[in-house]
Amino acid sequence: MPTDTASLRRALAEEITRADPALDPEWCEAVAAVPREIFLGQAVFRPAGAAWEPVSRAAAGEEEWLRMAHADRTWVTQVDGVDAAVAEGPVSGTPTSSATLPSLVVRTAQVSEVERGRKVLEVGTGTGYSTAILCHRLGAEQVVSVEYDPGLAASAATRLGRAGYAPVLVTGDGLQGCAEHADYDAIVATCSTRFIPPSWFWQLRDAGSITTTISGWMLAAGLIRLTLDGEGTAHGRFTADTITYMLARPHERPPAPVFFRQDGHARSTRLDPGLLERWAGRFVAQLAAPSAELMASDTGFVLRDVATGSQAWTEPEGRGWTVHQNGPLRLWDQVEDALRTWQEAGAPDLTGFGMTATPWEQTVWIGSPEGPGWRLPV
Repeated sequence: MPTDTASLRRALAEEITRADPALDPEWCEAVAAVPREIFLGQAVFRPAGAAWEPVSRAAAGEEEWLRMAHADRTWVTQVDGVDAAVAEGPVSGTPTSSATLPSLVVRTAQVSEVERGRKVLEVGTGTGYSTAILCHRLGAEQVVSVEYDPGLAASAATRLGRAGYAPVLVTGDGLQGCAEHADYDAIVATCSTRFIPPSWFWQLRDAGSITTTISGWMLAAGLIRLTLDGEGTAHGRFTADTITYMLARPHERPPAPVFFRQDGHARSTRLDPGLLERWAGRFVAQLAAPSAELMASDTGFVLRDVATGSQAWTEPEGRGWTVHQNGPLRLWDQVEDALRTWQEAGAPDLTGFGMTATPWEQTVWIGSPEGPGWRLPV
């Protein structure tokens, strides 16, 4: 007997509702209506140690495939530009596209506060599933979606057509927005950004909003909705969500050389490096050293600045920690000072942070715009 996909969609919507009772029922109705299996294509990747193993629909079997499609989880669909459908075996690399877990899709939509009758620019069409969710709630005529990868854009267009949705689809750099179809009431990004692209400001109507995750090369992200005021400045506060999307491809860090640990100047740390294991702590570290990446080592943590090659690494010493730093930047000094500032403010979670942004200057602050803050690398 064929699997009842309608019942699978309803079960998924009910699961999401139980996990987030405050979610607007209309977003749950969209989950129950949009056939996610259409947007997974014919294969996905699943983790296999340090690699990614392709799983095809044919190999999984139809019943198992449909259950996979209607699970509230992310399925990686592309790794370093290689689609799961063409991979001949496990591949190594970084995911470059995925079918985002439905609860995150609707959570982002909920934060955006978009409503029927409002015109939305979605940055990052991806598989097309999030686009379909927006179309179901808002009406396809109100949705413009832009995708950077031409192959993904073509696949998404086909899948959206099969699902019965006809939004405006554009292939291009979503960080440039889509001026051809502006102005928008809201911009919703299904990718993370290191800062708000200036073009997004220009394409918003008065009092329009931007919803995105602010992230960076330490991969700590904050979900935020910013509202544009009458003077062209956007304001907002971060939510409590500890979630992230993949970084927009132009905001990805450049390829890193092999890391060789160098001793440099050594001193005892003033703080436990374990603070970097806390989401808000890593978010603060990322604000303080925006061009650095964070890696774990067998003894502690490693910071490497992509722009200058500066590095810092920690190791336990007695009951404390030692940090070694070399290069033109004292990365640990920057991070440690920021973490102390965060602690002095009560070490809040992300809801204690907000952001003030213009096309030229963007600051993330603690408490209020007058509180301690860090400028993003605009």
